[in-house]
Amino acid sequence: MSWKLPYRQVHLDFHTSPAIAGIGSAFNKRQWQETLKRGHVNSITTFALCHHGWSYYDTKVGERHPGLSFDLLRAQYDASKEIGVNVPIYLTAGVNSRVADEHPEWREVGVDGSFLGWNKDITQPGFKTLCFNSPYLDHLCAQIEEVVRLFPDCDGIFLDIISQSPCCCKWCQESMKEQGLKIEVEADRATQALRSLDKYFHATTAAAKSGRADMPIFHNSGNITRGNRRILKHFSHLELESLPTGGWGYDHFPLSARYCAKLDLDFLGMTGKFHTTWGEFGGYKHPNALRYECAAMVAMGAKCSVGDQAHPNASLDESSYEIIGAAYAEIEAKEPWLQGARGVADIGLISSAALNATNDSNADIGAARVLLESQFLFDVLDAEMDFSPYKLLILPDDIKVDPALKAKLDAYLAAGGKMLLTGDSGLAADGSSLLWDVGAKFDGKSPFEPDYILPAEGLRPAFVASPLVMYLRSNRITATDGESLGKVVDPYFNRDFHHFCSHQHTPPDLAAAKFDCGVVKGNVAYLAHPVFTLYRCYGAVAYKDYCAKLIKRLLGDGVSLESNLPSTARATLTEQAAQKRYVLHLLYANTVARGGALPLSGGNVASKDKIEVIEDLVPLHDIEVTLRAAKTVKRATLEPQGKELPLGSRAGRIIVKIDKFECHQMVALHY
Repeated sequence: MSWKLPYRQVHLDFHTSPAIAGIGSAFNKRQWQETLKRGHVNSITTFALCHHGWSYYDTKVGERHPGLSFDLLRAQYDASKEIGVNVPIYLTAGVNSRVADEHPEWREVGVDGSFLGWNKDITQPGFKTLCFNSPYLDHLCAQIEEVVRLFPDCDGIFLDIISQSPCCCKWCQESMKEQGLKIEVEADRATQALRSLDKYFHATTAAAKSGRADMPIFHNSGNITRGNRRILKHFSHLELESLPTGGWGYDHFPLSARYCAKLDLDFLGMTGKFHTTWGEFGGYKHPNALRYECAAMVAMGAKCSVGDQAHPNASLDESSYEIIGAAYAEIEAKEPWLQGARGVADIGLISSAALNATNDSNADIGAARVLLESQFLFDVLDAEMDFSPYKLLILPDDIKVDPALKAKLDAYLAAGGKMLLTGDSGLAADGSSLLWDVGAKFDGKSPFEPDYILPAEGLRPAFVASPLVMYLRSNRITATDGESLGKVVDPYFNRDFHHFCSHQHTPPDLAAAKFDCGVVKGNVAYLAHPVFTLYRCYGAVAYKDYCAKLIKRLLGDGVSLESNLPSTARATLTEQAAQKRYVLHLLYANTVARGGALPLSGGNVASKDKIEVIEDLVPLHDIEVTLRAAKTVKRATLEPQGKELPLGSRAGRIIVKIDKFECHQMVALHY
């Protein structure tokens, strides 16, 4: 079977209560097909088994929804296939309330003896989690095998809620005892959870492929954990769940995408048509928001998926598919300039989350924001990836460098690469020194928090000439044979009971500027503060300006892309080698924080302080982009308009000028 990840997918949730009757009563083959066509959809993920535990096909392993009188999945499947639309099939895995009620002994149990799940106590609504180390795994695999036997030519199996708590059920207790692990030791419980998760991956992947070795499969755990490569052998592709209005925000997806683009797997971005997040009936984001989100996906090298949830009567909501269709019509027209494209990057951002085995990292987020807002071309890397293509590596704030990584970075530097260390990145294990000679004496942590910096000329923020407050503790360095990047100015004292001044922190003692805020020697630069964490947490434009100016200085003539775009715009560059062209992607939308705290009834959105909203797409005018490309560019065209653009040059760089664009514009640079 020839299978390719499509560009225009819908993920059609169908988590349906047993208290609702008439399931599928409004399903109409013609309405289904016409709605998908109007939405420009070429793949739709449909449901075999939902979180409530009910099946939507004729099953002998599970139980069909009590309000369903026919094989709904088969009807949806056949209607989609008839018009050439792919159909991956969804099964819940980590939660299943029906099975949990029938087999409470299969549920995850906390160390305190309580059942685990999405509800805080038994009186609250919420789904119930099951242990993958219990006999539940056999039941789940039997249902997966049944689905792939009944739908052998489906376009993949999507398994959801793939996580395993440090469970203390009787099966986990027995497994721990057999392995010599102690249930009272937290680290041992975590080890057992990892073993149970590995057991899940092997068993369910085998079940999905039991009828066809090339069956696509994706295991969804909400995010792709950077650096967790050991599980990727169980995936055919990646789906990056990232609903900007559902709590992820608009800068979550680019960080995840720039990492996944370097893995040997095709991937898609997954947003939603909802104003908030999953399960929001009657919630609609503005069509302009979805246009921007889908454009951002393809600009970052991803295919697109939009989340929807069908009404229990199984009709497709007309308003939702008008909104989806507005975005997908544009993506369909752009596909020739997307297929087979590979990203071009100057900078490799080594991921703190990947190296520190965490799901999130302020250092990563802050660094990515600096790079995105300054329109630098970058990828996100783990320690196993190839560093050689990059002109500059950034190790943000808290990268722990083991001997293997040290040797790899040394080889990179010896070959002429450059490196930026910040905060505690690159420190020896005991924190007493830096692992590289940066041309400075290292004296450990500053006793002051906060302190201030006076960057050197050329690195100062454009609007700041006075000491700039840095809210997190720095390391003490004094330049020796390295070039100082500016001074640290200490406060008079730390704020405490005996000493305080005004409303916040103590002002700078202008006479106390003995230490340096940064230093550069040869190919290595070091900043003494965790600058990227500071930018992520405080958002001061002055921090970004300081970082961006140093990055630009380190890259020198190696900066591939420069522009007059505002900080809220995004720029990426890809290459389609087969078509002998680069494709420049320009993106722009203003996000506005709207909403306020209001207790809401039910589900994932119990209360929201604010939501990032895109409503108006304001065009940008008189954009100039200069590029230094590896291949000689002969002509430029606006795409998909097919309009020729004048192509200028200056000092070895090509110049492209765009009079006006709205939301997303591609420029093909033909060589």
